[in-house]
Amino acid sequence: MSLAASERALAVAVLGLCFGLACSGEDAHDGKIEGARRASRAAPAQPDDQILFGDLHVHTTWSIDAFLYALPLFGGEGAHPPADACDFARHCAGLDFFSLNDHAEGLTPERWQREIESVRACDERSGGANPDLVAFVGWEWTQMGETPETHFGHKNVIVRGLADDQIPPRPISALADDAMSRANMLWAARMAEAALALPPTEPYADFLWWIRRLAAVPFCERDVDTRALPRDCHEQAPTPERLFEKLAQWGGEALVIPHGLAWGIHAPPGASLDVQLTAARRAPEMQRLVEVYSGHGSSEVFERAADTAERQELAGVCPAPTPEFLPCCWQAGEILRKRCGNLPAAECESRVSEVRRLALEAGKQPQWVLPDAAVAEWLDCDQPRGGAFKPVLTPRPHESAQAALALRDFDELGADGRPARFRWGFISSSDNHSARAGSGYKQVRRKGMTDARGLVSEGLASRLQPFFGPAPEDPARGVPSPPAPAGFRNLFDVERGASFFYPGGLAAVHASGRSRDAIWDALMRREVYGTSGPRILLWFDLVGLPQGRAPMGSEVALAATPRFEVRAVGSRIELPGCPQESRRALSPERLAKLCMDECHNPGDERHRIAAIEVVRVRAQQTRGEPLAPLIEDPWLRFECPPDEDGCTARFEDPEFLASGRDAAYYVRALQEPTPAINGANLRARYDSDGNAISVDPCYAGWRTRDDDDCLAPVQERAWSSPIYVNQAG
Repeated sequence: MSLAASERALAVAVLGLCFGLACSGEDAHDGKIEGARRASRAAPAQPDDQILFGDLHVHTTWSIDAFLYALPLFGGEGAHPPADACDFARHCAGLDFFSLNDHAEGLTPERWQREIESVRACDERSGGANPDLVAFVGWEWTQMGETPETHFGHKNVIVRGLADDQIPPRPISALADDAMSRANMLWAARMAEAALALPPTEPYADFLWWIRRLAAVPFCERDVDTRALPRDCHEQAPTPERLFEKLAQWGGEALVIPHGLAWGIHAPPGASLDVQLTAARRAPEMQRLVEVYSGHGSSEVFERAADTAERQELAGVCPAPTPEFLPCCWQAGEILRKRCGNLPAAECESRVSEVRRLALEAGKQPQWVLPDAAVAEWLDCDQPRGGAFKPVLTPRPHESAQAALALRDFDELGADGRPARFRWGFISSSDNHSARAGSGYKQVRRKGMTDARGLVSEGLASRLQPFFGPAPEDPARGVPSPPAPAGFRNLFDVERGASFFYPGGLAAVHASGRSRDAIWDALMRREVYGTSGPRILLWFDLVGLPQGRAPMGSEVALAATPRFEVRAVGSRIELPGCPQESRRALSPERLAKLCMDECHNPGDERHRIAAIEVVRVRAQQTRGEPLAPLIEDPWLRFECPPDEDGCTARFEDPEFLASGRDAAYYVRALQEPTPAINGANLRARYDSDGNAISVDPCYAGWRTRDDDDCLAPVQERAWSSPIYVNQAG
């Protein structure tokens, strides 16, 4: 079979699966600022406190999507097994801890055991009581609903220990345990069987063999206690409550960390975290952290322009563009208008209206009503303007971390007798799919250190086009007939999202030591923060309490004015290349393949902290209360002097008691601007009225050179975990 034919066979097979010095506050809140002081060079921590950096979201090519993007048609690098994640974390990124989180639906029983063995082998080389690297076992539970009521998103499950009785017997996927899921798996297996006529030297034979193996694993029996199931079946939990029920049956210690909340490519319009506020779906004893940022963008901010447009679209109206937002449904009409040619004006406008309606109904994939339209024709549609920091593609505002802080469930009381709410700590991760844990230490090697992978040639793209469904003869017909499955569209529609892939972030913990137990305890008490990649040092405390300080992640009831202190020190400036210890540990060939000849290699100088921002989010007091007025971002801002020693500020909230509301406070420490991969995303150009007139996307495939890192200046940052301050009584 020819290479082109094998690529087509591969495409068919995957269809069945996819898937300071005196910081000053220059704002209206000057009266809230008690003062600020210079931070010492060491930025002293609390007693027995040290900051460790890690990555709790790493995929190897044992994840289906990662394996696919490692193949030649995407210009992939080939296999990156679990051992690569260990070596990269230790010798390339210089991390203190990491976890493996391959997608559960791609892990056969054999591979699950091999992942456990690999993590154990990595951990055994870590140095005993004072390890250089702590490795955790985990997996990703990956769920995507087509409606807001059925969408629950992606969650990483991480377990504490490595002994047999400390690890679940099976990873638990979000696949539906119904006849359709089984039929899809078996259909994919039949396609793989047919394609396996390929000789073994063909580059796709391993992938197709894997598809057949996955389909051969039987689904576990439903409604049977997880402890009574055989080890060699595929266990499923299509809803969060089923996942938490199964983890509770297993009985071990696990953390469940939602991530990618605001990703519009996965979440349908109108998706909201409020559907997960029930106790069975919230599971506060396990679900204690959230990823606020990853290599797929920031899910922090409640985007008001996107919220305004989304509410109109849910009401069946395609909103007109504003200087802040261009809806994709509107842009679909503008693309079609340019194709009207000599049509009568009335007929043209009728077609424009029809294609906007179709785009509105298309939900997550409005661009597929015009499948032959170029990426650039869509301009910057569905992306809020205004310079958001490393945004996600097509954000869903009610899935953001800020929305989570404001939401309450008035149908259910929490353990404290108050309306239920999320109390999450903030971390960041890489979500890297080539086993590169903690890939954000330098802004280099876009294809490798980010997940940007695209078709390698224009000819290959043309040969695969029929699998998208035929382009309509009349563009006003909109969606191809028959439409391609959504998972397949997502699989190959990589170019629009490529401008929103970044090197990964980091999870930082304030720990009492370097041991597994010390790191786990810090994660559980939420004394953690996230960074966009650099090793920024950050402390955030509620001060003036009888018991002393309450660190980030704390929850406190107060009958007084809350007072806070924040301290931040910039990351060390990276030197080119790799340090001696990395060059001694890895061969030149392995350094080049795995680390891409660039490692975490800090110098003696530090970046300065340019500003500290405080975000205040007040909790809802009534059912359906709008979220936007409750989210004050930034509530305070402190400009910091150009000082390597960092920046410290104190502030208070004299409005807290009078408001009668519980509130959450967190801080962002912003470094001085530095060049970053995809720092300008689609690189849009605007006219004098603020209308986008062109974009220059950073393509994943052949249209952007492999050595073009698409750099633009940004302010890298760290996000503290919130401090939750409740009204006493």
